[in-house]
This record gives sequence, C-alpha cells and structure tokens, in this order.
Amino acid sequence: MEEVTRSVLAEEILKRLDLENLCSVACVSTTLRSAVVSGVLPSLTSLDLSVFSPDEETLNHVMRGCIGLSSLTLNCLRLNAASVRGVLGPHLQELHLLRCSLLSSTVLTSIGSLCPNLRVLTLEMADLDSPAVFQSNLTQMLNGCPYLESLQLNIRGILVDATAFQSVRFSLPETLKVLRLQPLLESEAILLMNRFKVTGTCLSQANYSALLSSSPSFTLQSLSLVLDLISDKLIIAITGSLPQLVNLDLEDRPEKEPFPDSDLTYTGLQALGYCQQLTSLSLVRTCYNRKISFKRINDMGIFLLSEACRGLESVRLGGFPKVSDAGFASLLHSCRNLKKFEVRGAFLLSDLAFHDVTGSSCSLQEVRLSTCPLITSEAVKKLGLCGNLEVLDLGSCKSISDSCLNSVSALRKLTSLNLAGADVTDSGMLALGKSDVPITQLSLRGCKRVSDRGISHLLNSEGTISKTLSTLDLGHMPGISDRAIYTITRYCKALTELSIRSCFHVTDSSVESLATRERQAEGGSKQLRKLNVHNCVSLTSGALRWLSKPSFAGLHWLGLGQTRMAGRKEAVTATICGQRPWLTLCFDGCELGCYDGWEFHTPQRH
Repeated sequence: MEEVTRSVLAEEILKRLDLENLCSVACVSTTLRSAVVSGVLPSLTSLDLSVFSPDEETLNHVMRGCIGLSSLTLNCLRLNAASVRGVLGPHLQELHLLRCSLLSSTVLTSIGSLCPNLRVLTLEMADLDSPAVFQSNLTQMLNGCPYLESLQLNIRGILVDATAFQSVRFSLPETLKVLRLQPLLESEAILLMNRFKVTGTCLSQANYSALLSSSPSFTLQSLSLVLDLISDKLIIAITGSLPQLVNLDLEDRPEKEPFPDSDLTYTGLQALGYCQQLTSLSLVRTCYNRKISFKRINDMGIFLLSEACRGLESVRLGGFPKVSDAGFASLLHSCRNLKKFEVRGAFLLSDLAFHDVTGSSCSLQEVRLSTCPLITSEAVKKLGLCGNLEVLDLGSCKSISDSCLNSVSALRKLTSLNLAGADVTDSGMLALGKSDVPITQLSLRGCKRVSDRGISHLLNSEGTISKTLSTLDLGHMPGISDRAIYTITRYCKALTELSIRSCFHVTDSSVESLATRERQAEGGSKQLRKLNVHNCVSLTSGALRWLSKPSFAGLHWLGLGQTRMAGRKEAVTATICGQRPWLTLCFDGCELGCYDGWEFHTPQRH
C-alpha cells in the first residue's frame, strides 16, 4: 500500500512541480524526499537551471538523481570547468551553457569527447583564450559532435578578437540547420558562405528552381551573425549560398564609418528576395557612442525589400535613420502575415506610418518601437486597434502620454508593456489600473511624472494588473519612495522580479516591507526571485538585517552596486549568502539577472 501511495504521489502530484518546488517539498520529510529522489528526478528528460546560478555543490546535489536527462540548460556564472565536465555525457542530445564567465575554451574539448550525440548546442563564453587556442579547441569539439543540428556560439568581452571563428567553416557538420556566431569578420563570413554554397553558378531568378531541386550538402535554415560589417557583398554571398533560409539575423558593430563601396545599399536589400522561403529578417547596426548607421539606405531601399520579401512574418530593423514613414509603411502593407515588427533608432518614423495599420497588418502580435522620437500617442491609438497584440515596447519614445493608455487598456491579449521614458503621469496609471489587460511585464523606467500616487492607482484600482504582474521596473523614477513599495507589497501578489535602481528616496523601510511580504505566506504572495536596488543611495547597512536569512528565501539574484553595502563586499556576501548557495550578488551594475554584462565581471563568491 505504501508503494502504491508513493507511486500516486510521484505520478499525480510531484511530476507536475518545477525543480524549485520539488526541492522545497523534499525538505518537508524523509518520505517526500525519497519520493522526489527515487520517483521524480530519474524520470526527468529535460532540466533547465538557467533562472539561477548554482555553485558546484548545489549542481552536484541536483544532478545526482537525474540519470535520464537528454536536455540540460545551465547558468554557469559561478561554475568552473570541472563542475561542467562532471555533468557531460553521451546521454545528452541538447546542451545550453549560458553566462560562462569562468570557463575557458577547454570546455569545448570536453564537450567533443564526452557528448558525441549532441544535436543542439548553445555556448555563451567570455573571451579568455587566444584565437589560436580557441580555434584548436573548437575544431576538436566539432569533430567530436558530428550530428549537430543547431550550433550557437557567443563569445563576449571588452575587446573580443573577431578571428576566433576563422577555421570554423572547415569543421561544421553537414547536419547543421541552425547557426549563430558572435563575433565574426565580414571576410570570414563570406568564406563561410562559400563552404555552404550549393552550386558554382551565379544565382538568378531564371535558374532558381533548378538550384532548389539540387541536393546541397548543407540545409541551413537559420543563420545569425554578429559582424564587424554588413555589406552588399555579404548579403549576396548569403543569398547565393543559402536560398533555403527561413530566418536571417545580422547585426554589425563597425569601428568606423564604412566606405561607400563596402556598405549595405539597395543592391543587398534587393538580393534578399532570392531567399523565397524567408519569414524572419533582422538587420541591425549597433554603434555605442558613435554615430554610424546605414546611411546609404533610404525609403527606396525599404520599398525594394518589401516587394522582394512579401512573406516576412518578423521584421527587425535598427540603424536606418534615413528611412521615413513611407518606407516603414511599405513593410506593414506588403507583408500581409507580419506578426512581429521592431524598429530601433528611426528618427524619421512618425505616427503616419501606422495610419492604416489595421487595414494592412491586423495579424501583429509584437510591436517594438525603441528610441523613435517622433512617435506619439496617436500611433499607439492606432496600434490599440490590433486586437492580437501581446507585446508593445515604446522604450525611449518620449512623446507618449496618458491620452493613449485607454487604447492600450483595450488590448485584451497584451502581456508585456514598456513605457520607459514616456511622458505618462499618475492619471495614466489609473487608466491601466482599472483595465482588464493581463500585463505580466511592465517597465516605467525613467517616467519622471509617475509618483507613489500613480503606483497606487496602478495596483489598487481593482483591475487585472495587480493579479497578473510578475516583472516590474521602476528604475530612475524620482517620484518613487517607500510608499510605492508598501503599495507593491500589499497588492502585487504575483511579483517575482522588481527593479528600483536609482530610486533615491527608497530607504531600509522598503526592504523591510518586501521581506515582510515574503514571510506572509498566508497572503498568497509569490516569492521574489530577482531584486535590483543598485544606486539606491538612501539604503544603509541596516538593510542587511532584512536581506539575510530567513527573509527573501526564494531570491536568486540581488543587485547591490553603488549602495553603502557595496563598500563591504566580503562582509555583505557572508551575511546575505550564508546557507543560500543559489543566490548571486552583483555589485557591478548589471540589469536583473546579469543577462547583459556578465562577461565584464566575476560574481561575488560565497
């Protein structure tokens, strides 16, 4: 009878819980621990540990019972090579190693020798080795993984040597369907395309059918590259070698203004039409602190693109300052199945581009308009008629005001809203707070006219958002004080991620309020997983009392940079992280979870 009860417990209850809840259940009694260890963990085929960064001991405890894994995802922020090597084996077919700030490229040789059956591999690594050493280790890995179908290699750092993938073209398996490389030189990318080339003849519309009927060795469908330069020559090489592409994602970061004859022009955009199966396109030029953009592309270039690629379902464009409403509107009207539309830094994009958006792209599910200064509330009102919209990102569109928030409130499928830097006020928060829009992620960062009263309107107006909101960003808001945090702790029961960085009026009382929320289990509140108080200068060392155990039992990540506690890193780490090996402290100013910036620092060790 006991065996039957244990079997029912494992099959009907425990197997429906995620790993964190399983660990909590295992701590309740020896019976439940045995049920988890013997009845659940061995049956897991997939394990995702990306939401927190385990240390070696925690990883070993979790992995000890997982004997049937074929898919593993690890946050390696605090793991060394030996720790990772211990979880590798021929049973793995899918492996994702993320934020590998401590791992050198020797881990590549370990993967090649221990995981011969890999189909999917993702690696995010810091730039710790010379290009020659990295290339040698990469070659060994690729030779040891002949069945790879998806390979994503992301090498990050301050001055990453872009020659790291110089020899990768010689070792790529022919089974590859998805490839992402960062960083890569344009010249090396062109040589790589020659490796993929399906025919030696020039590509033209006339021989396109014959080209597709041939049997190329490579059947790559998705290509993503971060380069030093996107040029016509590169685009023509890609379309000539990979006409079967479904997804193309290119980003460049040129050090200086490209020469006119080596930059992207109409010719390159028109060549994209040769990829007749293309449904997703991303072309982005990112130049930090430098005014470098696609200066040779204007509306005519986008006209040619929209005519050549009418089957696009996802478009992402960044760094096109000479393209105006006419160009962007042509994409919205020509691509009838467009679901995702993202534009960054379009200084000529205005409300006019969305004048007839419901008559053209009524299938839109995601719209992201970042740093588009001419976009106002009128454009948002038009987008409010797109009933399928799930994501609306208006970050740094400073002319957005309260007048459009009633339209936003009518979007019954909207789950993510970014109003960072908008000119919204407390009155606008009342409109959102009264609505039934099921927003789970909300950013009000830099909204200087929203105060504590606005947060009260947002969460205490009997709308849906207080029940659904899980991620909230209130960073850089001078009107936010302890009173707003009190409102959050009282009404925002589903919140798991909170950023209040650079909120100068937030004091120790806010930390106490959040800690008290955590302890009131009868209130039904979820535990905070990530908390960012970076540059909250009014916090004192007295807040340590509330950040220490048993408060914030579920916290995975805590940002404390530029606070009074940052000057006592070792003592703070010992106090906060005692008996909590899964908690990562960040003193380096990263955003929530160190998703961007992990390569620049080593997390505080416990």
